[in-house]
Amino acid sequence: MTAPRHVLILGGTSGIAVATARLFAAEGAVIGLAGRDAARLAEVAADLTARGASAVPLFPLDLATEAEPAAQLAAMRDAMGGLDDVLLAYGMMGPQAEDERDATTARRTLDVNFTSAALWALAAAALIEAQGRGGLIVLGSVAGDRGRRKNFVYGAAKAGIAALMEGIAHRFGRPGAPPGLRAVLVKPGPTRTAMTAGMDREGGSWAEPEDVARIIRRAADKGGPIVYAPGRWRWIMLVIRHLPARIFNRLDI
Repeated sequence: MTAPRHVLILGGTSGIAVATARLFAAEGAVIGLAGRDAARLAEVAADLTARGASAVPLFPLDLATEAEPAAQLAAMRDAMGGLDDVLLAYGMMGPQAEDERDATTARRTLDVNFTSAALWALAAAALIEAQGRGGLIVLGSVAGDRGRRKNFVYGAAKAGIAALMEGIAHRFGRPGAPPGLRAVLVKPGPTRTAMTAGMDREGGSWAEPEDVARIIRRAADKGGPIVYAPGRWRWIMLVIRHLPARIFNRLDI
């Protein structure tokens, strides 16, 4: 009998996180869920248990304000009985105009999407490296590929996370490092989740959380260090990154 996989999801109530957790649940995984909303965590846990999860330990806490991620992660691993993968899936995106007008709002966007996420990612990377095996999968965004006037504060935070994950993947891949270490940044394009509610979500550029979840699930086993979700965004962003400024500035994106 194969031992169940142990997957910890930081931000376990987001649309993409829940869709991904359901894929692991169908495999009988032990799935730890961390997030602020205890009632919503319990709802998600009941759903995952019904779908086949071996166990769903819950860790209600505000990830954005937690000061000791290393200690928290070690405690979560012990409560879960082991740790194979960490998926960092939380974030927030407010109106760009408010980020530009209000320093407090801008700081919150940067703190949640970069400072907090970076500290948890660094702690998870250290834990995984210490045990000599495991995967760290972090949700970035295509918004981090080039600053665009519609969301460049959020995009700046995601660009920072991209650089951080590139560095962790470089460290994991160094000569002599344990072969069982994985660090992957998944960059979703526009996705119909609670974060994008209120936007105009019509059109073929939008993906469903389940589309992104299937890519994350594959990324936990292979691929990386950067994975676009869906894959077409690799080529779209390649074009956008290389557009001359005189053309790029005319685009309403």
